[in-house]
Amino acid sequence: MVPVTLAAVSLFGASLGPPSATPSTALPTFPAIGAEGALPAVGDGPAVLAGPPAPFADLLTEAVGQVQHLEQQAKSAIEGLISGRGVDVHEAMIASQKAGMGFELVLAVRNKALAAYQQVMGMQF
Repeated sequence: MVPVTLAAVSLFGASLGPPSATPSTALPTFPAIGAEGALPAVGDGPAVLAGPPAPFADLLTEAVGQVQHLEQQAKSAIEGLISGRGVDVHEAMIASQKAGMGFELVLAVRNKALAAYQQVMGMQF
């Protein structure tokens, strides 16, 4: 029997992999904006942004690229399963589910962005 390992998947910058061995129960703290408008450095708090945040279009482009990579992995796993190249059924199903979930997530974000755009366009000024 082949052991099943959990692989971390990153989508939109968040790790969707196995939980860490010691989960943190502390709530994150967010720094306050200083008098000059810059974020102050906090000791063990969250990382402070060095520059402006990435544009939304770049985040979507990166997410679509990651989903395409997951779909390519699923395709190669399924082809390996069919051709008998030593790919386990479980590995092929897990790869297929990861690709499907990634696609559904990108589709949901797209639908929300489109709904927000339509709502803004329907506003009267």
